[in-house]
Amino acid sequence: MRMEVKQVAYGMATMLPGLGPGLVRTRRSIRGGEGGGAKSARYCYSAWLRHLIHAARNGLNRQPEIVVELGPGDSLGMGLAALLSGAARYWAVDAVRFVDPRKNLAIFDDLVELFRQRTALPGGVEFPELNPPVASCDFPADLLDESRLREALAPNRLALIRNAILNLEHEGDSVILYKAPWAGGDFGLGPAADMIYSQAVMEHIDNLPDTYREMSRWLKPGGFVSHEIDFKSHGLAAEWDGHRAYSDLTWRLLRGHRPYLINRAPLSTHLSLLRENGFALRGRITSEAEPSVARRQLAARFRDLSEEDRITTRAFLQAVKPVETAAGHGRAAGGAQRGGG
Repeated sequence: MRMEVKQVAYGMATMLPGLGPGLVRTRRSIRGGEGGGAKSARYCYSAWLRHLIHAARNGLNRQPEIVVELGPGDSLGMGLAALLSGAARYWAVDAVRFVDPRKNLAIFDDLVELFRQRTALPGGVEFPELNPPVASCDFPADLLDESRLREALAPNRLALIRNAILNLEHEGDSVILYKAPWAGGDFGLGPAADMIYSQAVMEHIDNLPDTYREMSRWLKPGGFVSHEIDFKSHGLAAEWDGHRAYSDLTWRLLRGHRPYLINRAPLSTHLSLLRENGFALRGRITSEAEPSVARRQLAARFRDLSEEDRITTRAFLQAVKPVETAAGHGRAAGGAQRGGG
């Protein structure tokens, strides 16, 4: 009850003229675990390579040329890591404009050194919450061979990326395209992207049906999505699943005028939207915990949740947009797993 009162009071304070905007926290301030989180080059480096390693494991494109990130927050680090892995273009969309080019230059310089040194993937004690898990933290030399890295880290290419960071407003043929605020609708991407990814962002998106529809539209046939999703309460309740005990009215007051919060959507919503938009699931890793809130204490809209939805705390999902065959049927194999990876 104390947590509920505190969060509602905070949400209502965001509605006050003059005071509200100063209370709104950025997403990155509550994301990324320890050690600087997503503002840390080491975090971004490890998170990006984990997505790439699982893409290769799941039979997806291991060398995506055009990558799209949903919700980078104030750090473009994962997208910069993609460029340093050989991607040709990086596009980023967000609900609010957070990026500071100068800070991202510092992240970029640190990333360059991590790739030059072929650094093992940070994790464990340094970033205990970093997902998805990998079988080995060794640098994935089988995915990023010397030839690809030599080209990606060439001085003229590094200069091109640095210039793009400093000139995010100038789109043209830049290797980086940054759109914020983005509230849905036409982004002008067309079916061009090889990969769309996010790291603890999908739980913050209000309009999930439109977002999944847009992702399908942006991807080339054979392109894929890769999302790490956190279903916990993000500190909005004392229990990890306590956010689902708030009534709709309480939730509206708690949300206030914050431009985003969490959407409370369970795993089944994401799986359904993938299917509805023609995606074929290639990889699934979930983390689980016993529910802390009894079913009878859940808000009315959540009382019929499946047991799987109630116990799932995190999920890593990779799914491909099938390549159409001559007969008009999608061609894609599926696969899934639960637990470690």
